[in-house]
Amino acid sequence: MKSLSESTLYVKRANKNIVIVSLYVDDLLVTGSNATLIEQFKKEMTRVFEMIDLRAMAFFLGMEIKQNQQGIFICQMKYAKEILKKFQMEECKPMSTLMGQKEKFCKEDGTEKVEETNYRSLIGCLMYLTIIRPDILHAMIILSRFLHCASELYLKVAKRVLRYVKGTLDHGILFQQSQDFQFLGFSDSD
Repeated sequence: MKSLSESTLYVKRANKNIVIVSLYVDDLLVTGSNATLIEQFKKEMTRVFEMIDLRAMAFFLGMEIKQNQQGIFICQMKYAKEILKKFQMEECKPMSTLMGQKEKFCKEDGTEKVEETNYRSLIGCLMYLTIIRPDILHAMIILSRFLHCASELYLKVAKRVLRYVKGTLDHGILFQQSQDFQFLGFSDSD
């Protein structure tokens, strides 16, 4: 059955078992609760389509997936390196912080306007990184407000985000099984 909320997601239920398929162009990601049902699905697909089974997922839509006893680690190191290369920042000096504390942003910041296409491309690339990198999300929200009036200041801040990414290439999200899960939240008064 096709998901009502996500057009690329399909779910098949058989009694208490489930098979989930995510489809993106010519890539399929198949998972589920029963290995036999998953194998049956793959056999059915290979009868109809020419397919290669790559076994355990290692890479999908720019995300690297590493599975081991500790859990599942997802990162976008390869994609981040491609962004650095695309914007000639692969040799840049890494930064430990995203943005300066005293940065003030407004449409008319007094600096020269820059070519918007390049700025938009950079922001778009960095926005895709936020899937696995929530640490850069706040900066990207701020910078994306100025897509229509890009200036040297915003480009400088965006490049600082790239330098931060360079220094944190190995950052990602680790999913672990937990017996005593506790949900903690933190908030800043700002």
